Amino acid sequence: MAQETQQLRRKIFDELTKIVDPEINVSIMELELVDNIDINGSSVKIDLHLTSPFCPAIFGFKIAQDVHDNLLKVDGIDDVKLNVSNHFMAEAINNQVNSSKNPKKP
Repeated sequence: MAQETQQLRRKIFDELTKIVDPEINVSIMELELVDNIDINGSSVKIDLHLTSPFCPAIFGFKIAQDVHDNLLKVDGIDDVKLNVSNHFMAEAINNQVNSSKNPKKP
């Protein structure tokens, strides 16, 4: 793995550690909600699941949006795609978050 990719992976992990589940106030990394991180140049794809298939949708949207927005603030990342799985609102969450604007692009 290229050194730049390793550094970017560290930045991603650091950023994801800051994101907490708003219902229980614990980091999503500590809860092991992130299933996969795929880095392809400046694009990142994150697969994650929520604490339960029926956790309140508002918390699911908040976690997913936080992941998306926080990772876009990281130098070297220009595109973030999320794949939330195993939740009754997964499709709606994915559609909303993945269609949200990138603040770095006009």
